[in-house]
Amino acid sequence: MRAVVQRVRSCSVTIDGEQGPSIGQGLLVLLGVHTSDTGHECDALAAKIAGLRIFPDADDKMNCGIADVNGSIMVVSNFTLYTDCKKGRRPSFFGSARPEQAIPLYERFIERVRAEGVPVETGRFGADMQVSLVNDGPITLVIDTDDWK
Repeated sequence: MRAVVQRVRSCSVTIDGEQGPSIGQGLLVLLGVHTSDTGHECDALAAKIAGLRIFPDADDKMNCGIADVNGSIMVVSNFTLYTDCKKGRRPSFFGSARPEQAIPLYERFIERVRAEGVPVETGRFGADMQVSLVNDGPITLVIDTDDWK
């Protein structure tokens, strides 16, 4: 699995032209599922993100986690995170899991983050979405479970 994690002051999603959920301070997680991903990668990534200490403490050091700042997480599916642009100019999406594999893992990820005690809002898998955010820092991380193997 691959996640682009952005620390945000606020974030909202418009889904199929209608205003969707929003969060205040927290994290925006763009989540991509690879064809080789399983529940193991999903659980590990959820625990990692829920436990990230990337919020400032009183000394302005990144020592606080999402729970310390009473933050929330917005999870938005993003199959383009597994785009292959090596050849030509047209991206290939063959590494991205098909919906029948990706949806259960996307939903499992959300459940696992909630099980860590973090409030979660979501986009809608496969929908046309516009994501608005105020990036805080800016702090942006790319986390790929393949790097842990």
